[in-house]
Amino acid sequence: HIGAYRVRLGQGRELTFLDTPGHEAFTSMRARGASVTDIVVLVVAADDGVMPQTLEAIHHAKAAEVPIIVAVNKIDKPEAKPDNVKRQLSEHGLLAEDWGGDTLFVHVSAKTKQGIEELLESIFLQTEMLELKANPAKLAKGVIIEARLEKGRGPVVTALIQEGTLHAGDVVVAGQHFGKVRAMTNDRGENVTEAGPGVPVEVLGLDGVPQASDVIQALADEKSAKQVAEHRQMKAREQKITAPSKMSLEDLFTKLKSGEAKELSLILKADVQGSSEALQASLEKLSTPQVRVNVLHSGVGGITESDVMLASASNAVIIGFHVRPDTKARELAEQEGVEIQVYQIIYDAVEDVKKAMEGLLEPTRKEKYLGRAEVREVFNISKVGNVAGCYVIDGKLQRNANVRLLRDSVILHEGKLSSLKRFKDDAREVEKGYECGLGIEGYNDIKAGDVIECYQIEVVKTKLG
Repeated sequence: HIGAYRVRLGQGRELTFLDTPGHEAFTSMRARGASVTDIVVLVVAADDGVMPQTLEAIHHAKAAEVPIIVAVNKIDKPEAKPDNVKRQLSEHGLLAEDWGGDTLFVHVSAKTKQGIEELLESIFLQTEMLELKANPAKLAKGVIIEARLEKGRGPVVTALIQEGTLHAGDVVVAGQHFGKVRAMTNDRGENVTEAGPGVPVEVLGLDGVPQASDVIQALADEKSAKQVAEHRQMKAREQKITAPSKMSLEDLFTKLKSGEAKELSLILKADVQGSSEALQASLEKLSTPQVRVNVLHSGVGGITESDVMLASASNAVIIGFHVRPDTKARELAEQEGVEIQVYQIIYDAVEDVKKAMEGLLEPTRKEKYLGRAEVREVFNISKVGNVAGCYVIDGKLQRNANVRLLRDSVILHEGKLSSLKRFKDDAREVEKGYECGLGIEGYNDIKAGDVIECYQIEVVKTKLG
C-alpha cells in the first residue's frame, strides 16, 4: 500500500491522488515549509451532510492554502439533499459557484459512477488555472508522504516527486538520512527505473527512516549527500536543546508591541459541543482593532497530534476545556514548541487571553507533568472504597502530587491520591513500566480503561517584556 495512486485518463493526462488518513499530511508539510497537494477534493455525503471531520478537513485545507473542490457523494440515494450540503458549507466559507461563490461543487456517486468524469474534468480545469508546471530534466526533488522500517527491506519511503526525474541508482538525501536508490515501485506495485514530476513511488536504499513531510532530493554524489545528512543531524540536536516555542500567551504582548503579531490564532477543544461554541464566542469577542482573536479550529474531544500539527503550521495556541492531550500529542507539542493551555472554567480561559493581549498576564502557577497510568482493574474494598489496579504507561506517579482522572481524554475529576501502593507496600513513587494500586481522595467513579494523570503545580515568577 503506497498511500498515493495515479489515475490515467488518456491524451497524456494523469492525476495523482493522495490517500488520506488525513489532512495531517499536508498540514505537517506546511508546518515544515513544504507543500504536497495542489488541490483538495472534499468528499461530503449528500445524506449525512457536514460532519465534524468535514470541518476539520476544511480548516486543514485552508491552513495549507489549497483550493477546494467539493464532491457531493451518494447523490443516487433517495434521501440525498445536495442543497443542504451547499447551505451547510456556505456557513464555513465554501460558497458554490451557482450560488455566487467560487467553490466548484460536483454531484457524484461512487456506487453508480455518476459524475466521476465531471469531477475529473473539474480537477483538470482547476489545474489549468493554477498553471502547474515542472521540469523533468532537473535533479529530482519531492516530498516524503510515508516512511517506515520493514523487516527484510530496511527503510521504505513513499515519495511524491515534484520536480525533475528520480532514477534507480541516484544518490538522495531525505531529512537527516541519505542513500542510493536501490529499487523503486509505482502505485501498482510494479518495479520502475524512473519517476517524473507528479509521480508517487516507493523508494528503497536510505540509511534510516525520515519523517513524513521531509524533502527528498537527488544530489550529484554520495559524499555531498552524507555531508548534508550529517549537518542536518547536528542542527536537529542543537534545535532539540534550544527548542523555541512558536507562540505563547506569555509572550503575546511583547510580540504585539514589537509588531511581530497582529492576531492570536487559537485551536479550541472541549468535552461537549456547547462548551466549544460558548468558549469560541467568548474569545472572539475579545478582538480589538489592534489584535484579532482568530479561532482556526474548534472541536470536541481530546487534544490530538492533528491539532498540534495544525497549531505548529499556523503558529497557534491550543486551548483545552475539560480535555487533555494524549501522550503522543503532548510529546509532539514539546517537539514542535506548541503551547497547550487547559482550563476547567470558561471565564479563566477568557481572562488569561484578555490579560495576555493587555500585557498583564503574570503566570505564577505552572503545571509540571509527571506521568500517567492506565487503570487495568478496579477493586472495591470495604471502608476504603474503590482502589484502581494500574500500569504506569509514561513518566511516574508520585504519592504527594495532584492527579486528574481522564476518560476518553476528557477530565472527570481532579484531586489527590489517598493511597499509592506497590503490591502491599506503600510507595512514594512508581515509575513507567510498573504496576501499582491507588485510591483517589473522596472519589470512587473509576473504571477500567480510565487514565490517571499525575502533575505538580510549580510557582514561577515571570517577568514581562
